[in-house]
Amino acid sequence: MTVPDGEGSGTWMRPYTVTNGRTHPTTALQLISMVRTTGRVPPERLGGEHARALQLCHFPTSVAEVAAHLRQPVAITKVLLSDLIDSGAVTTRAPSATAHSTDLLEKVLDGLRQRL
Repeated sequence: MTVPDGEGSGTWMRPYTVTNGRTHPTTALQLISMVRTTGRVPPERLGGEHARALQLCHFPTSVAEVAAHLRQPVAITKVLLSDLIDSGAVTTRAPSATAHSTDLLEKVLDGLRQRL
């Protein structure tokens, strides 16, 4: 599987090259985990996909939404977001244990549809 290297660049790269071959995130993230920038790390200090992911997280954004906008597999997106969490660039909030999972998934789906 190959993915586009940026919008309209015309070049393709394998997903694992985005994460330097890493396939496991250092932070446990769910599809509906919310991530948001901390403002401590400017995108200019980051490279490529990390900067793009950071720019998507100015408002609380689900892992699924970030993956969709980056056009990356979820596993790759989780590694990228874990890197950002480790660097202090973003924070994460796990879904509430008291919330009904179907309702949350519907909200995530609605959010994805609105952005398309």
